[in-house]
Amino acid sequence: MTNLTSKQRSFLRGLAHDLDPLFQIGKNGFTPEITEAVSEALETKELLKINVLKNCSEDPKEIGPMLAERTRSTLVQVMGRRITLYKESTDNKTIEIPKAKK
Repeated sequence: MTNLTSKQRSFLRGLAHDLDPLFQIGKNGFTPEITEAVSEALETKELLKINVLKNCSEDPKEIGPMLAERTRSTLVQVMGRRITLYKESTDNKTIEIPKAKK
């Protein structure tokens, strides 16, 4: 998990804007299978969106940080029922984040 500056987060939000959610969390809630699938997808995609359906009893603002922690990724944002996560890929690096100014 990396700490991002607000400019880096803004950059990632811009890239994620046109992305469609890859996963949906529904009435079964936040399961280990979802965690594993998201973790695998982050290795290939680096940046992805997850949609939390209305029939999910859990709050997206609680799911986002838990999912980021369990997948060792960075929570970019939770907007409404959408969660955006980022994790730098070890083998498939495609996103070049602007460097943080010191």
